[in-house]
Amino acid sequence: MATGRWLTGGQVYLQIADRMRERIRSGEFAPGQALPSEAELCREFGVARNTVRRGLAILEEEGLLVTVPSKGRVTAGKSTDAPYRYQAVAAWLREQIKRGDFPPGATLPSEARLRRELTISRNTVRQAMAVLEREGLIVTEQGRGRFVRHDPPSGRTSQDV
Repeated sequence: MATGRWLTGGQVYLQIADRMRERIRSGEFAPGQALPSEAELCREFGVARNTVRRGLAILEEEGLLVTVPSKGRVTAGKSTDAPYRYQAVAAWLREQIKRGDFPPGATLPSEARLRRELTISRNTVRQAMAVLEREGLIVTEQGRGRFVRHDPPSGRTSQDV
């Protein structure tokens, strides 16, 4: 547990990064375990929220933390390796496109249909579609829907990276 002493001096965010890094490496936070909220860390260290965010951002860049939607920041490790739901939905649709279930030019199921059939949120559907659009597999036509591209790229997808 941290000492609860307030931090002072220059570049306090670096001190926060150092202390949190030590706590993670010591095993205080197991892989996949959520860190205390930003508000709790602000109280613990006696600093502003932006200072806490800067310190935690360093740990994210180092790969010690990941941000998980609706969970916050968690320590990296095997517990966080599972794909986010939108990635699983994108992979499922990508596979159907590759198999020919949705041939070039085919209309993809609507957001409402995917939400209903997969019991997922609208945001999850939109994130999955955004992945496929960035990969060049689908196109969105305003007011008409989403379609499999006629000339899908032969390059790599985000799953190949």
